Amino acid sequence: MAENGSARSDGAAAPIPPAKFAHAVLRTTRLNEMLEWYRTVLGARVVFQTPMLAFMTYDDEHHRLALAAFPGTVERPPRSAGLDHLAYTYANLGDLVATYERLKAAGVTPVANINHGMTTSMYYRDPDGNKVELQIDNFPDTESLHAFFKSADFAKNPIGVDFDPDELARRYRAGESASELTRYRAEKGLNRATMARLGE
Repeated sequence: MAENGSARSDGAAAPIPPAKFAHAVLRTTRLNEMLEWYRTVLGARVVFQTPMLAFMTYDDEHHRLALAAFPGTVERPPRSAGLDHLAYTYANLGDLVATYERLKAAGVTPVANINHGMTTSMYYRDPDGNKVELQIDNFPDTESLHAFFKSADFAKNPIGVDFDPDELARRYRAGESASELTRYRAEKGLNRATMARLGE
């Protein structure tokens, strides 16, 4: 395989993949509500703000999210084509459970909770209706993850299985292992109500 930036065997330049994903920009008609929501959910801070533009970050990147209230912005019709959701990964199940409990106490609850096999995920909606996925990886390494994609369980159910976040939190606090709590049970399937909420 050619090194990044080197010529391929056919003489063409090999593609150079990006070093990282830097940020997302969301247009909004409710800037202040969106700012408060992302402060609450991600623990993000504002690094720059004007009446129609704000930059936010939650780590050492200069900004991870920008919110733009440009004049003339209109609400997006339901079921529009385009970006479906943003996803943020937590370090472990304990962090995800603690975040769920903190947000629930603040009145922010997920619209869907799905074990996708490769991730355990909670889906939220921001004030504009954009979906935001908070997740953990269910596998300790990429080799295990790639093996799961080739498994019979994933072939049987490539979408996921519902779970109750309160039950997950209770069992986690009771001392059950993360491996057991995130184990994929493909035969359970995903109920239609969850599918409908995800598709809205």
